[in-house]
Amino acid sequence: MDNLSDTLKKLKITAVDKTEDSLEGCLDCLLQALAQNNSLQAQLINMGVIPTLVKLLGIHCQNAALTEMCLVAFGNLAELESSKEQFASTNIAEELVKLFKKQIEHDKREMIFEVLAPLAENDAIKLQLVEAGLVECLLEIVQQKVDSDKEDDITELKTGSDLMVLLLLGDESMQKLFEGGKGSVFQRVLSWIPSNNHQLQLAGALAIANFARNDANCIHMVDNGIVEKLMDLLDRHVEDGNVTVQHAALSALRNLAIPVINKAKMLSAGVTEAVLKFLKSEMPPVQFKLLGTLRMLIDAQAEAAEQLGKNVKLVERLVEWCEAKDHAGVMGESNRLLSALIRHSKSKDVIKTIVQSGGIKHLVTMATSEHVIMQNEALVALALIAALELGTAEKDLESAKLVQILHRLLADERSAPEIKYNSMVLICALMGSECLHKEVQDLAFLDVVSKLRSHENKSVAQQASLTEQRLTVES
Repeated sequence: MDNLSDTLKKLKITAVDKTEDSLEGCLDCLLQALAQNNSLQAQLINMGVIPTLVKLLGIHCQNAALTEMCLVAFGNLAELESSKEQFASTNIAEELVKLFKKQIEHDKREMIFEVLAPLAENDAIKLQLVEAGLVECLLEIVQQKVDSDKEDDITELKTGSDLMVLLLLGDESMQKLFEGGKGSVFQRVLSWIPSNNHQLQLAGALAIANFARNDANCIHMVDNGIVEKLMDLLDRHVEDGNVTVQHAALSALRNLAIPVINKAKMLSAGVTEAVLKFLKSEMPPVQFKLLGTLRMLIDAQAEAAEQLGKNVKLVERLVEWCEAKDHAGVMGESNRLLSALIRHSKSKDVIKTIVQSGGIKHLVTMATSEHVIMQNEALVALALIAALELGTAEKDLESAKLVQILHRLLADERSAPEIKYNSMVLICALMGSECLHKEVQDLAFLDVVSKLRSHENKSVAQQASLTEQRLTVES
């Protein structure tokens, strides 16, 4: 520890004195310490090694050997979460971009990339890198390398475009580059989507997904034809397509579909048809984004929800994916879309299609989810089923043990107020079925419901009184 402290002192002194010979020895000693273990790295960070090294890089940027040693040290330190804040308080972004602009050798650029990538995970540093002009450097690399088939150039194109996408993950850096949709960077990224290069298509679609992280940007992009570009891209990847490109394009469409004003526009542009072409995909990441996109599109869009809900192929695939236990995300999204088709369409035909495809048991299981939002979506869908098409669904509701589940949800003190409320609404709706009514009577619901009349939530207390009256009258 004392040795490290001495080494740091020498570095600070030599940084000022510009005595390069002794610097190399100090840096070498430092690199050995950094390579040993994380606790030494953390100690060095606490001792202020980062500002010292950044200062050294600025002073000795003409010395290739010292520059390389500084980059190796940064590479070791940048991976540590604790280092990011200290890096952000220096002018590291400016120094690295300055250095990057001067480099023409692939290996040297790769070294700088290896430092930039972990640093760019920090939002403050993202913005600093954007302000220091890194994006312009990256766009230039893309332009230079896009038509090359040399391995080094292909690697650099990938690294450069990936880093570009990473910079867009910060809200401030993303907005700065979007510039109201008129920014040259945004326009350049748009031109990547129709490219024949898979890496650029991927980076372009991911960049659009990142730009589509607020409503204003989404509305602007949809109004300016981005949806058609993404659909064309998807169309090129339907048959034996590139899975990462499919996933990225669907991610972008899903984000663009979030603002209410965009839904109808995207539906009339034919997005659902474009997305449904990927129903046969066996790739869980693609399935997950496909489901999310459809769910966003039909939110409060009754006609679209009804049209999709009557699509037997889609509903059968959803029921199949509801059992994808190895892929929790796909399973959850399938359940949520199944419920959304009923909730937004309120259509008897949709309910019949879902009953015939064996979807009821999955909605009942969804009511036991650990996520309140999913439980609630399931209960609302089940209440609509009970209100609109109870005769068709009663056998499936009975075999899925819905009444026992509702009893459990009402008796459980941990159930959220909206879960208790919607469970009681559903109980009342089930009374129209003879077999389900009998189950309700057998399980002594009155005891559980009467206790809820004094619930602190007014809506729950009122619904408990109404449910108690209904149960009493019909007992």
